Amino acid sequence: MMTTLIYMAAALAEIAGCYSFWAWLRMGKSAAWLGPGCISLVVFAFLLTQIDTVAAGRAYAAYGGVYISIALVWLWLAEGVCPDRWDFFGAGLCLLGVCVILITHHRA
Repeated sequence: MMTTLIYMAAALAEIAGCYSFWAWLRMGKSAAWLGPGCISLVVFAFLLTQIDTVAAGRAYAAYGGVYISIALVWLWLAEGVCPDRWDFFGAGLCLLGVCVILITHHRA
């Protein structure tokens, strides 16, 4: 359960950090958006180090599926674009992969 919460928090931090750069470069927002965005990206990186695994790549691989799902929630709530059935199907496949990785490699 804690791993899921860490992954979800990391995804939110990464998306928020990257979105700040998007807002600055693509939406013409103030460069003041970059400071909080950088802090958010540092929080993201720190959170991934809290995953209980001996291999960083495995933590990142499992994180990827959670990231995709949270990105679709961001798309919906922050950008007002409703994901379609293919978005949900793709995210579901990714989450299945996350489960396989975490269940077969979780430290007891």
